[in-house]
Amino acid sequence: MSDAISLSQNAPPQTVAPADAMPPAPADALDVGGFVPMSTVDWPDRLAAVVFVQGCPWRCHYCHNPGLQPRCAHPAHGWARVLETLQARQGLLDGVVFSGGEPTLDRALIPAIRQVRVMGFEVGLHTAGLYPERLAECLPLVDWVALDVKTDFDDYKAITAVPRSGDPVRACLDLVLASGKPHELRTTWHPDLISDTMLMRLARRLKAAGARRWVLQSYRATPSTEASLGTGVRTPPDELVDRLRRTGLDLMVR
Repeated sequence: MSDAISLSQNAPPQTVAPADAMPPAPADALDVGGFVPMSTVDWPDRLAAVVFVQGCPWRCHYCHNPGLQPRCAHPAHGWARVLETLQARQGLLDGVVFSGGEPTLDRALIPAIRQVRVMGFEVGLHTAGLYPERLAECLPLVDWVALDVKTDFDDYKAITAVPRSGDPVRACLDLVLASGKPHELRTTWHPDLISDTMLMRLARRLKAAGARRWVLQSYRATPSTEASLGTGVRTPPDELVDRLRRTGLDLMVR
């Protein structure tokens, strides 16, 4: 998140409540952990602003934005600052992407999405699929979804450190595929955490579920993960990519 406008005030972490059990909140309560006014990489073929929503209950070992994991109390004017920038960029941007952290955690997400749509922007959503009920509410309001499918659903604890964390992702995958919304499914490749066997099993599951587009993301080390997972960019070998493509999925390596 080095290009983002940071809104962090080093506030103490707060307890994360189950998002599906929480009532809605007004849009100005959205906990904005960072903001990129313009991005060409967060939504394929779109010029978009990116809103990073603070908070995620998972602790994935290779998380690219670990600073967004704690649920913190950011300044109440964070969303107002975002809206001011978006107003100035009407007609220049195609859309706004809500990312994280895990944006579906925040009970102000849906009101914030509605505000952005009223301004004339398309809406994209990045989610790891933690909260199926909240995602089901979001899907009619968004134009594109990127769903992280981290590994085969039975192997999720090895990545997230949370038992049975693959169960809600399986439900969210079904929701995204059934919605007919443009989407991509994304998996971050790291050989120390996701074996070739696990990837092949995931590929077959995605194909059986009716998935088509799948993005295999290269692992990029962050300062917090370098010691345990190595440095630099680690790219999946061509032989593995060929085997995965033979499952019939439209696979892209990024």
